[in-house]
Amino acid sequence: MTRQTTTIPSSATSPLTEEPAASPQEALAHFERLLAFETDCWDAHAALAAGHSGFVVLDVRSPEAYATGHVPGAVNLPHRRIVERNLARFDADVLFIVYCNGPHCNGADRAAVRLSRLGRKVKKMIGGIEGWKDEGFELAKAGDEQSQNATGERSHS
Repeated sequence: MTRQTTTIPSSATSPLTEEPAASPQEALAHFERLLAFETDCWDAHAALAAGHSGFVVLDVRSPEAYATGHVPGAVNLPHRRIVERNLARFDADVLFIVYCNGPHCNGADRAAVRLSRLGRKVKKMIGGIEGWKDEGFELAKAGDEQSQNATGERSHS
């Protein structure tokens, strides 16, 4: 069987080709840099499951949203409450992995800005809690053994 290809005449414009693509070298630099700022739910889940250390997962949503379901082991610290006093119990060189509701929410971005301004290392977990659920990963609920707020207190339902 012969494979047929269709080519678009060079005079035709497409939303995909209106702007020229970056060179392979530019694309490499961009995507390597992007990975310095973001991680995904799959990698976060794998690191948590393997018991890796050196990072803290921060759920930056409201305590009410956190109570309905969160990443197991995540610490609740709403982005507006990210101040040095609330980070005091974490080592200065720990990497924070922040997430909020999902792609439609900028809470994780706001948290990343606050953490960066405080001199803390941070990556955003793209997809947020919705991405976590889309991957089929389990959620923890308030009252679970791992649920806690940023001061180390256990959450109560």
